[in-house]
Amino acid sequence: MSAPADISALSFEAALEELEAIVQKLEGGEVELEKSIALYQRGAALKAHCEARLKDAQLKVDKIVIGADGKPDAEPAGLD
Repeated sequence: MSAPADISALSFEAALEELEAIVQKLEGGEVELEKSIALYQRGAALKAHCEARLKDAQLKVDKIVIGADGKPDAEPAGLD
């Protein structure tokens, strides 16, 4: 089994895919307690990473819709 990837290097999609796999394993109840704790910790870190990536994306979208004069060109995308 290979070592888990560095979370900060993962794309949003890769982190979300791994997080979904962790949730399925934990919900299945077939994982030993110690491994469950480690999976939960990694899942929490993946969740935080995904939230940060989404926030960055929201900031980029907000910058796109703000015109050169600092006024909105259109309604904000509302990705909340």
